[in-house]
Amino acid sequence: MNELRRRVHSMLEAHWVPEGYAAPNDRVYPWQWLWDSCFHSLIWAELGDGERAVQELATALSVQDESGFVPHMNYVRDPTFHAAFWGRRGTSSITQPPMYGHVIAELRRRGVAVPDEVEHRARRGIEFLLRRRRRHESGLVLLAHPWETGCDDSPRWDDVSGVDGFDLSSWYERKGELVASVEFDRGGAPVGNRSITIASAGFNALIAFNARELGIDADDVADALDARWDADRATWSDAGETAGGSGRARTVDGLLGALVSGDASAREAAFAAIVDPRSHGATYGPTGVHREEPTYAPSVYWRGPTWPQLSYLLWVAARQAGRADVASTIATATVAGADRSGLAEYWHPDTAEGLGAIPQSWTGLAVLMSGPSSPF
Repeated sequence: MNELRRRVHSMLEAHWVPEGYAAPNDRVYPWQWLWDSCFHSLIWAELGDGERAVQELATALSVQDESGFVPHMNYVRDPTFHAAFWGRRGTSSITQPPMYGHVIAELRRRGVAVPDEVEHRARRGIEFLLRRRRRHESGLVLLAHPWETGCDDSPRWDDVSGVDGFDLSSWYERKGELVASVEFDRGGAPVGNRSITIASAGFNALIAFNARELGIDADDVADALDARWDADRATWSDAGETAGGSGRARTVDGLLGALVSGDASAREAAFAAIVDPRSHGATYGPTGVHREEPTYAPSVYWRGPTWPQLSYLLWVAARQAGRADVASTIATATVAGADRSGLAEYWHPDTAEGLGAIPQSWTGLAVLMSGPSSPF
């Protein structure tokens, strides 16, 4: 086990809690987040611990409701925490990208046995998003809250932030208001939002990708996403009320369509932007926001830093497309950033200054991207 793998293994072991998951950071983020735990499962498997990989995934899916909805937060350690904020005990009232489809497929590719019940829950979670969540007229799945994308303060939400431009305190209040306006079906599952109409390109790309990983037909979502390709800005744009404004911001999550796109020219343009130092290319991993965007701020939360989980997904997209050169560029830069940042939650793309929680468990994805020849 090389040095990076030892550090990541020690981090995950230190973050493991008796309830059956690795806390992203035991001080800042003690609860279970859905897509964090999905990424942790991949890391556990890479480190050779298939049992923990399955256990963490099973714990995340254990709070699924009868509709198939999977909450993005599990407060199993204290079910009363934030219960008033979410309007329910034990979990949040929104979801996150359904990375569990990819996790199950990847575990099985690695020879890890996944219980039928876990796969059944994963399938139901994706079917909930495809069949029960409201759709935009474009054919894309609507958000119940911007947090569902995982990209909390992305420039893509600026048009619905409640003020002109972006103000952190105003946006914080607005996000709380948007939790209160989530629309639920009779069973209590979130199907939309009364205050906003947004279909995120990145979120839809991950729905389609994870569905395909489990053999679930989501071609309609992928096709609708391809109709959102903006060749002039080289990004997949969001649909809905932000479509003509902030929903066209060039962010790295807006390039996740490369995972499912049937448009070869769009995929190639996305890959070019990811590695171009004038766009998203950087020494320590792709910038979260295009360098020429007026909102680009490389040290500010979701406004420009490198995020390891998005780098991992772009690396997967490049490998799927047979672009080993792009995959290698992403991997080398991201692994170097993870190492130099101290396994930070996110970091400055040009200096690797660690930002956010340090260490953060999902940054262990670097071990999947570090090949046998990696110096780390």
